Amino acid sequence: MEKRIIIVMNNGIRRPKIVVLTGAESTGKSVLSDALARHYNAPWFPEFARDFVLKLDHHYYMDDVISIARMQRAQMQAALNLKADIVFFDTWLIITQIWLKVLYNAEPTWIPKIIRSAPIDLILLCDTDIPWEPDPIRENGGERRNQLSEIYKRTIENYGFPFQLVQGKGDIRTKNAIDLTNHFLQLKT
Repeated sequence: MEKRIIIVMNNGIRRPKIVVLTGAESTGKSVLSDALARHYNAPWFPEFARDFVLKLDHHYYMDDVISIARMQRAQMQAALNLKADIVFFDTWLIITQIWLKVLYNAEPTWIPKIIRSAPIDLILLCDTDIPWEPDPIRENGGERRNQLSEIYKRTIENYGFPFQLVQGKGDIRTKNAIDLTNHFLQLKT
């Protein structure tokens, strides 16, 4: 049974629920975002950073990461203007904020402001319980992956966003993500 969930903001404008998938590298964010969007017949924003970095003719620099952050900010605004019940994000600005801190010890002041003001209704934090798979842009396997996962969790908690940890392998992981989303949506209706 399909449920229609819409939030009415104070100014009377309806906006979709925003669900962000986040987590360390190779934790199934892209697969889950696509599966959730199909399950809910909802729009989703694929990971912007991956395609951006793959198209560069050089190793990324801090300015490149800031460009990614600006695009992620624009994606959120675009999502809020959609006439949809729910919108999914395959990663978002929180990952980029941490990326800037870890790699460059930098953080433009506008990034935390944008994150704090984002109307994120749920974050699905993908656990590191599936194997890390190397690819041309992944850099953080092994123990570093687990450390980053903890940083993501603490950052989400510090912002006060509601989140659920997604675990399991393959179809079980997808089912768990759907169940967590359904449970959350039922609690918020």
